[in-house]
Amino acid sequence: MGVDYYNILKVNRNASEDDLKKAYKRLAMIWHPDKNPTSRRSEAEAKFKQISEAYDVLSDPQKRQIYDLYGEEALKSGQFPSPPNARAGSGGGAGHYRQHPQQNYGSGAGNSQYNGASFRFNPRDADDIYAEFFGSESTANGSKGGRGYRDGFYRASNTGPTAGSSSGATGEMRKGSAVENALPCSLEELYKGGRRKMKISRTVFDASGRRCIVEEILTIEIKPGWKKGTKITFPDKGNQEYPGAIPPDLIFVVDERPHSVYRREGNDLVVDKEITLLEALTGKTLELTTLDGRNLLIPLTYIVKPGDDMLVPGEGMPISREPGKKGNLQIKFDVKYPSRLTPEQKADLRRVLGGVS
Repeated sequence: MGVDYYNILKVNRNASEDDLKKAYKRLAMIWHPDKNPTSRRSEAEAKFKQISEAYDVLSDPQKRQIYDLYGEEALKSGQFPSPPNARAGSGGGAGHYRQHPQQNYGSGAGNSQYNGASFRFNPRDADDIYAEFFGSESTANGSKGGRGYRDGFYRASNTGPTAGSSSGATGEMRKGSAVENALPCSLEELYKGGRRKMKISRTVFDASGRRCIVEEILTIEIKPGWKKGTKITFPDKGNQEYPGAIPPDLIFVVDERPHSVYRREGNDLVVDKEITLLEALTGKTLELTTLDGRNLLIPLTYIVKPGDDMLVPGEGMPISREPGKKGNLQIKFDVKYPSRLTPEQKADLRRVLGGVS
């Protein structure tokens, strides 16, 4: 059984050119390898290639007709007879032909003269297809346009037309370079999650070609465990550079504000704790307030040496891709040695160390 390109793009068999473009654009934004974490990169690459191949076949009238008549294997091998002059049934898919709305099959439609000897399947490069819709990845990632936002208000700002936003030789509109802005988050927000509402203001052109400013409220759902550098993309929410142009994407990039007690190392939380020499030798109970407001009591039951670390499992940051799991809490000790000891302190230390007072 061959590949079902219609199912891959989640469209019906009468899908128009516009339907195919919308389906490809939506799925490519989800499965592009650069928009997925390293742990899912192999899966994303495979899905992205599938989506691109499906769009390549179904958006090309000749390829689509051969595929509908004879299926994917015949399309790729070139082993098939000339298509008949009329429909071969009404089922669509491999072995059947259905008329597709808004599709021009040229001279081959209804009187096809090509066959396996004259047709060769030449798939288009997945990155080339993606670039037609969104511009090149290098251009998008290299752009740091935009003036940022303050107090939850963002004003989109592009510095002028870019290579990614010009009209191509075929007359297709290119998409402008993505606009990135920092999204500062407290460590508490990244621990517990939260919701941000961002008011944006951007330039668009109305139906008459007049430039105007529109304001929108965007909602960002901050997931527990998100890390610095996480990107949240709002497609087509940048400035429209000229009438008919595709607006660029607006991307917020998570930044992490410093915390007064904790610092983050991957999925772990680290805290520096200073204790006295006597506490290091005799023990004590540490008290910490967690990022979600709990009181954590940690007993020291062993002699702490300078530079020692203590690991508290499961009290680190949530792991965003593994719900319910957390990293660890690392406590790094600094043993404070006194510059002078009173006679009483010396006596206490002798007793602790097993000496005679």
